Amino acid sequence: MRATPASDLTGRARLRAAALRLFAERGFGATSVRAVAAAAGLSPALVVHHFGSKEGLRAAVDEDVLDRIGAALRDIDGTEDLMASLGAVSARMFGADPLLRGYLRRVLLEESPSSAALFARLLAGARVELDRLAAAEEGRIDGDPQWAPFQMLCLILGPLLLEPVMQPNLDQPMFDPQVLARRSAANQRLLRHGLFGATPDAEG
Repeated sequence: MRATPASDLTGRARLRAAALRLFAERGFGATSVRAVAAAAGLSPALVVHHFGSKEGLRAAVDEDVLDRIGAALRDIDGTEDLMASLGAVSARMFGADPLLRGYLRRVLLEESPSSAALFARLLAGARVELDRLAAAEEGRIDGDPQWAPFQMLCLILGPLLLEPVMQPNLDQPMFDPQVLARRSAANQRLLRHGLFGATPDAEG
């Protein structure tokens, strides 16, 4: 996902972009309103003006992240293999944006009500995509419907959350396009044969 140059952003968007970067690098608690404003080249008073508080700023960052994910998923037209398209979008979105990966890793692991709320919205999105996949695969989810969206999110977010410990155990950068394509294909096989039916060898 290409980033918009800071000079082209509005004050509100510049503050949000600076907060995304600093929250990813330092965490929410260790980032002050003054630091965000300085990184954006703006007055701290504008944070209060645009967002009301630091909590309001974090909510705006979360909303922007979810909007970007949702927009990427909505761009899938459904004329091709839906599962492959979803895998490609996920790989492209996270592979091309280390800041997005860093932000999600930081916020989802901080054990706060805000992180739980963000995860809940990601979970709701996973349920929607599972319904689309089930329809595309011409069947229902062959598994526990409560746990299926958690399993899907674990496949997508697991490498993102565990990147610092997974990378030393791999011989290539784990978000390189070739590595992402291979992992996406493996995830698709697991979803298709694990959630949507038996493996081909077991069907005979």
